[in-house]
Amino acid sequence: MSAQCEMTAKVAAGAPMSLFERYLSLWVFLCIVTGIVAGQGAPALFQTIGRMELAQVNVPMGLLIWVMIIPMLVKVDFGALHEVKQHVRGIGVTLFVNWLVKPFSMAFLGWLFVRNLFAPMLPADQLDSYIAGLILLAAAPCTAMVFVWSRLSHGDPLFTLSQVALNDAIMVAAFAPLVGLLLGISAITVPWDTLFTSVVLYIVIPVILAQVWRKALLANGQAAFDAAMEKIGPWSIAALLVTLVLLFAFQGEAILSQPLVIALLAVPILIQVFFNSALAYWLNRAVGEKHNVACPSALIGASNFFELAVAAAIGLFGFESGAALATVVGVLIEVPVMLLVVKVVNESKGWYEQGGRGA
Repeated sequence: MSAQCEMTAKVAAGAPMSLFERYLSLWVFLCIVTGIVAGQGAPALFQTIGRMELAQVNVPMGLLIWVMIIPMLVKVDFGALHEVKQHVRGIGVTLFVNWLVKPFSMAFLGWLFVRNLFAPMLPADQLDSYIAGLILLAAAPCTAMVFVWSRLSHGDPLFTLSQVALNDAIMVAAFAPLVGLLLGISAITVPWDTLFTSVVLYIVIPVILAQVWRKALLANGQAAFDAAMEKIGPWSIAALLVTLVLLFAFQGEAILSQPLVIALLAVPILIQVFFNSALAYWLNRAVGEKHNVACPSALIGASNFFELAVAAAIGLFGFESGAALATVVGVLIEVPVMLLVVKVVNESKGWYEQGGRGA
């Protein structure tokens, strides 16, 4: 392995949670309140923002999404892809859960809860949109925060880096077809042109720009790269928070009239997190992977690239859609739920290693 790849892995896995990351749920809650109040107090302003479009893409939102996504993708080292051969079983579990279990299980949970069990308590005209948002959330594996979860669970940094790089490489090609398939299975009209436009705008172009930027930064040495990461790290969270204020400014009326919606949408997301993390953790134990590989493998299967999910939901269905709201609920519960999963995998290490195979 290259020294550069090893250094990147150590830096990525060793970075502590920032103040923004640790209290992300609090900031999201404050954005909900701020957005609703602002939307009710200055509706004309937000209507003007909503009309600022170019080729059917909202310009302010598009720029915010790039600021959200690109700094995170700069951290991804696609040169680590060759490292997947070091932990074939763990990578196999990660890919199985992320791409064959997680999206399909979420589509099922959306059908079960949103379209059936909770349907009488939700706005009838938004049921399909809520399910679409849940699918978008599950179809985007975590990119940035998984480094934090891996560090907190003492995960193997090289395995974490390689699985993130592999997932992101797959996502470039698989995200649109997978989302289109699941929307079709869920009897939701697939806006294919908008879907592919969203993939190009919010996956392909950001990946290219991020890797060009990464190469330029690393040309000046690892220290320059680390300093740049320190500076641009808060950009993603800041852009996400501004985006959430805009979302809730548009969503405010619906939330005030249906305050139970957020709690109901959280149910399938919570079940999906616990189910997929437990499945990946158990499968890694069953195939004999080490605990420090099983942890990041389980955590990436539970967490989501919520910035991409929010971006795609807005691009496909608009600010005021149930899809956008559903993805935001994922952001709201991300940190406390994932910290709970981290606690479980840490405290169950003894059980995991019983029998010697996972030692």
